Amino acid sequence: MSLGKYRSLLIKKMKEQMMNWLENEDKPIIENKEVYQFLHSIKGTSGTLELDLIYVLSSKLLHKAEKRTKAWTIEELRDFLFELMELSFEFEHLSLGVSQSARERVINVPLIQLIDDDISILIYLKDQLESKGWMVIASTEADKAIDQYYNMHPDCIIIDINLPKKSGFEVLYDIQQHSNRFFIPKIMCSIKTDRSTRLSAYKMGADDFISKPIDIEEFLIRVERHLERKRIFDQSVIIDELTQAYNRKFLQDSYNRFVSDIARTNTVGTLAIIDLDYFKKINDTYGHIVGDKVLAEFAQFMKKSIRSTDILFRYGGEEFVILFQRAVEAEVKEVLVRMLEGFSNISFKEGEKSFSLTFSAGIYCIEHPDINLQTAIKTADEALYLAKNSGRARIESANKMQIGRAKKVLNISIVDDDALIRSILITTINGMSFDNLAVNVQAYEDGVQFLSSDRLAHPGLHFLILDGIMPVMDGLEILQQVKKITNIQEVHVLMLTGRKSKSDIAQALKYGADDYLTKPFNISELEARIMRLIKRMVR
Repeated sequence: MSLGKYRSLLIKKMKEQMMNWLENEDKPIIENKEVYQFLHSIKGTSGTLELDLIYVLSSKLLHKAEKRTKAWTIEELRDFLFELMELSFEFEHLSLGVSQSARERVINVPLIQLIDDDISILIYLKDQLESKGWMVIASTEADKAIDQYYNMHPDCIIIDINLPKKSGFEVLYDIQQHSNRFFIPKIMCSIKTDRSTRLSAYKMGADDFISKPIDIEEFLIRVERHLERKRIFDQSVIIDELTQAYNRKFLQDSYNRFVSDIARTNTVGTLAIIDLDYFKKINDTYGHIVGDKVLAEFAQFMKKSIRSTDILFRYGGEEFVILFQRAVEAEVKEVLVRMLEGFSNISFKEGEKSFSLTFSAGIYCIEHPDINLQTAIKTADEALYLAKNSGRARIESANKMQIGRAKKVLNISIVDDDALIRSILITTINGMSFDNLAVNVQAYEDGVQFLSSDRLAHPGLHFLILDGIMPVMDGLEILQQVKKITNIQEVHVLMLTGRKSKSDIAQALKYGADDYLTKPFNISELEARIMRLIKRMVR
């Protein structure tokens, strides 16, 4: 006898009951007796229907509920039933059987940027590349692709030469102006394979040229080789190519020697984190090329302002770290105040316009060699954000402040008509941890509810997870409205769309989606993708 029909009925029953509890704001407290009876029923039925994972999990949860003496809040119950919701979703949407284990959650995988206006080949190549375990962001339009490049920091770029409005050569030229000091493999693709086209690609900075139609097996091997070269290069280099400061890979080794000196000499040292104020406005107003020049000059200014025993690192973006050896907090603050005054008097010129910049800094005096780098960075960063929140262009000391500043806010909005997915995503995202970010999650069952909430007016960064197909207003319509009411570059979007829906994918990319994930999908895969996108977005 086939058990499929009965298994589906059980999953439907589980979903309806869990959503009845978790979506019912009129009943914020759920009696434990109700939860116990629900789990008892699920355990018995799942065992009969040979749903082994649900049987084992419900048994475990039933044992915990049996020992509980108080009622549940919605938040408590959502966390408690999370694994059961996840299994329900995967059985209902993936048709894989609930005994299949979740995929490994890999966060730090290579990011590939794919630029091609042919949506069919773009979808195919993205699927093939991601089957190798890599993450792919896709673009069909040149200007959007260039913005993505600066915002997402890909590890490899694949560009089709024949793009509308702006050719792949023009995209390569714009990117090369920024990346000529960085090693980022750039692969050009084209149906034009004549000698002149190939030579032009290489002369403009391409590392490889792949002809269309593409031999997918050869294509994947060549991409893999480029990513391996990139990995080896990144591991071997300790100098940031743009600023000529040390990079963060060298910071741990340097810090180990730094605290060893503190222990050996019975002295102290001070770590400073320095961040340029309103640097994003420079990139937005004058372009990333000018922004790069500012970063390079700022680094050289700092190098000349510190002692030969002090070490400068580019920590990320416009953020730098300095290790001041055998220096107390007061000495370092005095040096940084002089640096701030000197740097703010420098005038940068771009064409007929000129501008000046300031920086903010947080310092932390390391008095004990057992303080690890992560603690030191986090503590100094608390002081930096106090400086930012107190008006910028100032230096604050972590040793004299009470830690507990307000972090930068990351607003994550989920718009999906499936209550189970909303609930799973709320729990998943609330369980994520991002340095220096306070995550604010809100879910909406349709686009009208989301847009009428004025959510995008909230201060902070914004990340949207949109279902492509919904009643009332679908994801594409929401994207169009978002594009009208805000700068789409300030809002990062992950679209959930139906498999092989080429028109939907093309429209999503056109209206500003940074990435798409086709249904059906694995929850752990979705979690990993969200984590990777946000980490790339804020680094």
